[in-house]
Amino acid sequence: MRKSLIITAMAAVAISVSAAKVKKTVVPAELMPTWTEWHDLQVNEVNRYGLHTNFFAYEDMHAALAGNMAQSANYLSLEGSWKFNWVADADQRPTDFYKTNYDDSAWKTMQVPGIWEMNGYGDPEYVNVGFGWRYMFNEEDYFKGFKKEYKVTNDSVPVPISDNHVGSYRRVMELPANWNGKQVVAHFGSVTSNIYLFVNGHYVGYAEDSKVAAEFDITKYVKPGKNLIAFQTFRWCDGSWDEDQDFWRLSGVARNCYLFAKNPNVQVSNIKLTTDLLNDYKDGELLVNVNVKGNPIIEFQLINANNQVVGKSTGTFNKKLNGVARFTVPNVEKWTAETPYLYTLLAIVKDGKGNVVEVIPQKVGFRKVEIKNSQLLVNGQPVLIKGADRHEIDPDGGYVLTRERMIQDIKIMKRLNINAVRTCHYPDDPIWYELCDEYGLYITAEANQESHGFQYGQNSPVVKKIFAKQIMERNQHNMEMYYNHPSVIVWSLGNETDNSQNFVDAYNWIKSQDKSRPVQYERGLWGHGDDSDIYCPMYMSHDKSEKYAKNDANKRPLIQCEYNHTMGNSSGGFLEYWDLIRKYPKYQGGYIWDFVDQALHRKPDFKASRTLADYEAISAKYEPGSGNMSPNYTYGGDYNKKDASDNNFNCNGVI
Repeated sequence: MRKSLIITAMAAVAISVSAAKVKKTVVPAELMPTWTEWHDLQVNEVNRYGLHTNFFAYEDMHAALAGNMAQSANYLSLEGSWKFNWVADADQRPTDFYKTNYDDSAWKTMQVPGIWEMNGYGDPEYVNVGFGWRYMFNEEDYFKGFKKEYKVTNDSVPVPISDNHVGSYRRVMELPANWNGKQVVAHFGSVTSNIYLFVNGHYVGYAEDSKVAAEFDITKYVKPGKNLIAFQTFRWCDGSWDEDQDFWRLSGVARNCYLFAKNPNVQVSNIKLTTDLLNDYKDGELLVNVNVKGNPIIEFQLINANNQVVGKSTGTFNKKLNGVARFTVPNVEKWTAETPYLYTLLAIVKDGKGNVVEVIPQKVGFRKVEIKNSQLLVNGQPVLIKGADRHEIDPDGGYVLTRERMIQDIKIMKRLNINAVRTCHYPDDPIWYELCDEYGLYITAEANQESHGFQYGQNSPVVKKIFAKQIMERNQHNMEMYYNHPSVIVWSLGNETDNSQNFVDAYNWIKSQDKSRPVQYERGLWGHGDDSDIYCPMYMSHDKSEKYAKNDANKRPLIQCEYNHTMGNSSGGFLEYWDLIRKYPKYQGGYIWDFVDQALHRKPDFKASRTLADYEAISAKYEPGSGNMSPNYTYGGDYNKKDASDNNFNCNGVI
């Protein structure tokens, strides 16, 4: 049957899922940082570009349909070799590194993206529980002092100076001639643990939360021709109190880094897609919400997987009210992990004269996520979560992964019948979500929040109001950036941080912005809290799991966020878990800890140019029975006797 499309365009309608924006701190160009930002819990960003979903605005239809951001005229790569200076202690860092007349001739070089410890600057450090600098103090005494300090109004958090490595970067970039007069934004995909950015000697801004992009509008600081970009990042900052995950503690720059250009007067500054299924899950509904500058004319085109335009809508939008367009698709092709059907939405943005100023492509997966009768449903059907927790790690690149390595992960997951991934314990590279949309994997999308080293209890510093801003903003970053991805079916507030009003507030904020997905938090249910829609414990026994599933008073679906700790000769009891999962409708699976051993190669050999075939050939070379010795792997404690270490506890993975 030929599918038809019913379209309703409602311009300037005050329906906005992006309301309640966070107030940004804007610093005039003539001011300088206080250099206390890196140890102040209440200053997590300065002059940061406004939060938005993961999209790129191309110059025309042809470029947008090709979808190759790096080939766009609106893109300028920041990747490659930078001048680099590394110091062991924070008080040794150069303080005038950003000046245009600074002599960097004696500096070394560092690749961007690139991890310091994988390139000979400092040692990789692996810690499961406890902050990266735990070897410097007696934790009990230290936390007593921490709590005592916060009984007063001082918001300066103790972060070490000693052994707190600092990297300084400098590079001269030449702007394209046709960028003159355009808005220019710098995008750093992931910088650990923070970033102070300067352009042409001017302070631009500051950002924490190392697992989401740090973006800054640098328009007022750049000039035609050559421009000096300089930034500095610390191994640890106050944000590190919220990044105490069970993984390698590494430093530097990961993910894509680039400049992008936009029309300064007429543009879409944010676009959010909300899908639904109507009429017994047969028909699809798409709400397209935009925030704009100027008064653009926006033509929306919805294109199916056969490259057929199945509907159009045109409206004039304005900066004050923005607006929303609505599409209804009868007998829609639905998105699931098994059938990841994707439409493409094009937002063709024009000025008042009808000239195309930008074209934004977004993939659309029509699906509906609900919790009904104590079950998690996708498109009206209960799903079994055959999941794995996946850290973002490469044995050669550390935090730097290629797209081809991610595809290799997904292909292995598909072969192993894994259908879901929890992004433990932070947001992943945007490419990962795009691939999960394309290949079909359900995602529990976790915010970059873990303070496991504080342990649990109402005397823990992290339950106090002083951590409220960190916890809220990290959840806002996570949801705002990845809102449009159909693969994301659950939001997670974070991991292994004691529950408090801070998380209840974050839960309520997400629910106010996104009514299309459930939200979970493992610690939220220990006290029978109201900040988790799913009962998501970790390592609950067979007996306790069955007891929960049999109790009709328990209304939330049971999906363990971690179970079946796959380390060494383990994974016993797996059959017994799945006998229970298939017996009780309320018990819907879990996420294995974890997907792949985090061990690093003793001699890293990272190549960004490797293809998927290269990775598969390397894996095949070391298959059991091949007679080939695998590369030498390292774990925590293999590097020095000083750093904190939980030794080989990171060697736990399905593969």
